[in-house]
Amino acid sequence: MTAMTSSAGIPSTLFVGCEPNVLADGRGWILAVGPGARAAAPAGTQVVELAGQTLPGLGDSHIHLDELVHLRVGLDLHRTRSLAEVLEQVRRATASAPPDGWILGRGWNRSLWPEPRWPSRHDLDQAGGGRPVLLASKDEHSLWASSAALSRAGITKATPDPPDGLIDREGDGNPSGIVREAGQLFTDILPRPGRSEYLRLLEAVLADLAAFGLCSLHTMDPSETLFCLQRLQAEGRLPLRVVVNLPVGTLGDAERVGIRSGFGGPLLRIWGIKAFLDGSLGSLTAEMLDGSGVARIPDPELDHLIERCQAAELNLCLHAIGDGAVRRALTALERHPTPWPLWRPRIEHAQCVEEGDLARFRSTGAVASMQPLHAVSDRETADAVWGPTAAHAYSWAGLARAGVPLAFGSDAPGESPDPLLGIDAATSWRARADWYPDQALTEAQALAGYTTGLAFAAGMERECGQLAPGYRCDLTVVGDGAVNATVVGGRVAFLRAG
Repeated sequence: MTAMTSSAGIPSTLFVGCEPNVLADGRGWILAVGPGARAAAPAGTQVVELAGQTLPGLGDSHIHLDELVHLRVGLDLHRTRSLAEVLEQVRRATASAPPDGWILGRGWNRSLWPEPRWPSRHDLDQAGGGRPVLLASKDEHSLWASSAALSRAGITKATPDPPDGLIDREGDGNPSGIVREAGQLFTDILPRPGRSEYLRLLEAVLADLAAFGLCSLHTMDPSETLFCLQRLQAEGRLPLRVVVNLPVGTLGDAERVGIRSGFGGPLLRIWGIKAFLDGSLGSLTAEMLDGSGVARIPDPELDHLIERCQAAELNLCLHAIGDGAVRRALTALERHPTPWPLWRPRIEHAQCVEEGDLARFRSTGAVASMQPLHAVSDRETADAVWGPTAAHAYSWAGLARAGVPLAFGSDAPGESPDPLLGIDAATSWRARADWYPDQALTEAQALAGYTTGLAFAAGMERECGQLAPGYRCDLTVVGDGAVNATVVGGRVAFLRAG
């Protein structure tokens, strides 16, 4: 390809000092890579000095921007390691909270506590001074509420379990304070930041993600986040590519206005609909073949959902963690083949897959959207809950051998959004931990999960994910195990000081 300035007269950019060098035109497309990049640069080319190894821009196939925003206004409990630590954070928050104000937080993980019992509302009643307190677990599938929070939500002894959810109860039938797979009981009563504040927090979250070397995000978020992402893009303040997957409750709206997968542009687009087939490992609600767990969408409804998405030409992202939920997803997809070339249904998480089901991903055209760091944090819980079945958990290598497209992410804030940690988890960690090391990937396979596989999962494989002429200039530059720079569309989104 011949190097030149863009038709708009915007100069090309040459990224040097990194290996390999990269030349991009004024619109952010790669013109040349490697030793010939400097020679191909036309007069007037901007030169940007970087240092380190140049990788195709890394991405995250499953992240929650809305939750990351709300972590900035609530308690971040991801680093707590005991019930006492969580309650101490709640006590500190009460010092500045109004007497009737909510105390919110995310990230507690009872599996890490010395005594991993389920906590109760009574713990929060004392620590929160009678205030409404609501704390989401690390996996977001369990909520821990104080008595005041339960009262504001109208949850009493007489409240029945919601569809596909559980209200844990004490011996006398009163709610214990733990609500599983039923966050909708609190949605309408929780305080939310105003739009201007939300925009400010979202922009800060995106800047942090750019510092991790992320160029592309596939987020699972409500319409409020999409609105704010559009505002940032319109104002030239959206630093990363964002692919939005909308909650299943918005499918009817998308059908009415005719939104299809790919609606939008290269920086912000809508791709699919996110739906839950089961719960999670940590909350003991993953649907397993042994009959345990929670099945959140019955098969007739799942068939109808697939038919609607296919008719609307909207892809479907099915949350399925247990081997039972994964099998139900695959069986349903087999019942509904489609000739639509962009039909790329995704099974989100796929944390436990029975060995005989691995090849079925390929036959249904399903993408395995997985999070390698889940294996690191879930290993002990998987062994304790799943026992020998854990041999089929986090089956990255098995899926790769079956020819299944892998798209890797973090599920942040559930795990760190750092893709370098994810690559390590998918490769050398298995052997270090001596935990089913046959499921480890090569570095090239893991890197593909964060680049080419990620692009394929959003229908962008012809423009993103590779360091080659004709692809968008998305770069992650790494040196000494750290991200030195992030480049999105030929523009520097992050540059490490020094």
